[in-house]
Amino acid sequence: MSGESGTVKDINLFQTILATTDNVKIIIPNGEAIDGVISNYSGYTQRRCDITFGIDYDDDMDKAISIIRGVIEADERALKDPEPFVKVTNLGDSSVDITTRTWCEASDLWNMKFDLIKKVKEALDAGGISIPYPHTTLVKKEAANDDAAA
Repeated sequence: MSGESGTVKDINLFQTILATTDNVKIIIPNGEAIDGVISNYSGYTQRRCDITFGIDYDDDMDKAISIIRGVIEADERALKDPEPFVKVTNLGDSSVDITTRTWCEASDLWNMKFDLIKKVKEALDAGGISIPYPHTTLVKKEAANDDAAA
């Protein structure tokens, strides 16, 4: 609502009151909600956890996918159906991106996401797979020297 997000605490005739995740009270006039789009993140019991990991271009993509899939499958919060998605989704400037899409109970989403990020990083490190930092290669062209040409 109005670009804000939080848990609805009260709805009355004139306003809707939200509490943000860091406990800030947001008061939104109901007139703004009439024409707006409302996203209800707790409307369903299950949510999809999307995470993208970047690996070095020199690393073995299939090995990285296997490691990532193993970490997800070992997490009891990850639902087996639908099966977790673990695929190469992009060839970025500095990394080969592997995206995961894993379903879980809505109440487990954030803790599972944070835990998976940490556990996948540790497992990739142990497996010799690098997560590169963004880098840029600069090429300096030498200016033509008119005196040297003469």
